[in-house]
Amino acid sequence: MPAISFGGLGNGIDFGQVVDQLVKAQRFPIDRLNENKTKLQTKLTDYGSLGTKLLSLQSASDALRLSTSFDRSSTSVSDSTVLTATGSSAATAGTYTIKVTQLAQAHQITNKAAKAVASTTTDIVSGASATFTFKVGSGSNQTVTLNSTGTLDDLKAGINDLGAGVTASIVNTGSDSSPAYRLVLTATNTGASNGITIVADDTTLDFLNSSGAGGTDTLQAAQDATIVLGDPAQNPVTLQRSSNTITDAITGVTLTLNKTTGSSTINVSVSRDTGAVKTNIKALVTAYNDIVAFVNERSTYDVTAKKGGIFFNETTARTVLSQLRQALSNEVSGLTTYTSVGQIGFKTERDGKITLDETKLDSALSSNYSALKSLFINNTQTSIAGVAQRLNAAVDQLDDIVNGSLTLHKSGLTDQIGSLTLQIALKEEASTQYEERIRRQYAALDGLLRQLQGQLGFLQSNSQSK
Repeated sequence: MPAISFGGLGNGIDFGQVVDQLVKAQRFPIDRLNENKTKLQTKLTDYGSLGTKLLSLQSASDALRLSTSFDRSSTSVSDSTVLTATGSSAATAGTYTIKVTQLAQAHQITNKAAKAVASTTTDIVSGASATFTFKVGSGSNQTVTLNSTGTLDDLKAGINDLGAGVTASIVNTGSDSSPAYRLVLTATNTGASNGITIVADDTTLDFLNSSGAGGTDTLQAAQDATIVLGDPAQNPVTLQRSSNTITDAITGVTLTLNKTTGSSTINVSVSRDTGAVKTNIKALVTAYNDIVAFVNERSTYDVTAKKGGIFFNETTARTVLSQLRQALSNEVSGLTTYTSVGQIGFKTERDGKITLDETKLDSALSSNYSALKSLFINNTQTSIAGVAQRLNAAVDQLDDIVNGSLTLHKSGLTDQIGSLTLQIALKEEASTQYEERIRRQYAALDGLLRQLQGQLGFLQSNSQSK
């Protein structure tokens, strides 16, 4: 609607200011509702942030609640140019003496130099057609059929298109001015059992030497890797494998062979990776303290301002800390050596945060590794839930989509914000109508006063003229 204006101060009263003050007073309830809504929105945001920190704690506990989290190993090799070693969770600590006497190789052959061709596009089929058949190891026969104009390029492409465990390539064993192209066949996999056998050859390459001038040259023999495990002066074990990557010589350790050792030996050492476990334990403490600090900062009370933080007197915030504290600090029943984290260096301070005595933790890691592991993990065989498992379960309980206290509280805050939003909208509409109504009323009053003032002036001027 058009803005309503007043005549000014001619009647001695500024009705515009009067209306503004009345409207301002009428909006007090709306302002209070908006303040409450802002407070609830801030609280909901902070509880959302708390939920994110709980997930970080759960992630940190996940890194400690499984047996594989502790079954970590580190490896070292006295000469990494000979081989590299990688340990898995199944590796057992120990030192192993190894001699590498032979590397695995992929079989590689080529046709004789006498059957080389001057061009890769030279016709290598003497009749109407030709077949070239081969196999790898004890595998099935693989055949390429060429027509009467088949070339070296065609045969190479046909073999590669089969994808049958052999790669074909062409090499020039002649010179730039007098080329001599030969077909090279290389087995895809290494090992003595992956040798290439030519079964039939109707081409002029004559791999089977039907002419007496053909045949094959072996560029690389098909052979297994051979290692000697143990002290050569004692009773070592000789192992042969088809690959230079050996996964079953030492349980849980993968050996990748690079070269032979000759008559010498190297040492491969496997040890527990306690450093990784310690890092994960420290990360758990950090994630836990982050939650405690976050809640504490919002649960304070300012005596001077007589105002509490956003979590002050909040049952949900106290519940979060209580459940996490119990999961972390309570004893784990069923264990003997270590039954609580306090025994391995955890200490709860007055503000609820945890400090970690790293010297005490290091001692536990080195002297009672298995007992420390049992303190944290979820042991399905004994049905003992360790500290990390309990923390994981505590977060799940707080975040449960149906009954989780954190979930329910956030849902309740959302409902309250929605209710306030509706109330504010209704009161805003009522306020607008109120303002329009009183502006019309005071505008009418303003006009009436101006009219009366005009009449009074008229009467006064007539009286003076008489």
